[in-house]
Amino acid sequence: MEWLRSAACAEADPDLFFPVGTKGPALEDIAAAKRVCSRCPVTSECLAWALSNRQTSGVWGGTCEEERAALIRDDRLLAHLVERRPTG
Repeated sequence: MEWLRSAACAEADPDLFFPVGTKGPALEDIAAAKRVCSRCPVTSECLAWALSNRQTSGVWGGTCEEERAALIRDDRLLAHLVERRPTG
């Protein structure tokens, strides 16, 4: 995870990226964490790492838990559709 040294969050409070809950103040923390991600040069690497390591908590690569779960579902659906696509 050498890319982590270049991450915008490297100097930020880690608690910001792991809010407790999904309502009220937690939503404010998620939005603040995403603002940090928006100026990060390694967002793609971070998101790829989170997806490949099945990170189910926190903000990674500018995405929250629900957004990553949707990406995984969409990826599985796409893989299934490609697998079943008729050839020839």
